[in-house]
Amino acid sequence: MKATKMTILCAVLGGSLMCSSCIGSFGLWNKLREWNQSLGNKFVNEIVFLAFHIIPVYEVAYFADIIVLNSIEFWSGSNPLADVGTTKTVKGENGEYLVRTNEDGYTITKKGEEDKPMNLVYNKENRTWNAVTTEGEFELVTMNEDGTITFKQADGTPMTVSPDLQGVATARAANGQQLFLAAR
Repeated sequence: MKATKMTILCAVLGGSLMCSSCIGSFGLWNKLREWNQSLGNKFVNEIVFLAFHIIPVYEVAYFADIIVLNSIEFWSGSNPLADVGTTKTVKGENGEYLVRTNEDGYTITKKGEEDKPMNLVYNKENRTWNAVTTEGEFELVTMNEDGTITFKQADGTPMTVSPDLQGVATARAANGQQLFLAAR
């Protein structure tokens, strides 16, 4: 049973990487940028901007938008960051899923299996995204101090990449997926 949930989780995360070709609204990154612009004069904004690049706040927000938020926005039609506390229905290949947005992550439940929810939770202390099920907790992604991100591949081996387009391309190539870009 534990292996089945881990296989489903890996399939969902792998599928989100393959299906994130939409541009998305980048709600988290834009809210962070708007907050910085509202601080005051241009000198304060520039200092915060530089500090948020040294401590990779902008990069982590951008990566979270690319991997999680924009994928959910693509499938549900709305930005989950703007709808904390609401539940959306997402149609997948294996049925319909209910995705509830929480302050610290998401709760995903397959319709008909409401007694088996899976929570995607961000642990601020450990800087990790975790999957929490009725059978236990599994670490998915770690935000490293050096600005890189470590995740476990489908075979269980860890891989560290940068939180940018190059890192996403590296992760996809290592897992046999192609990178698709939208161009105007």
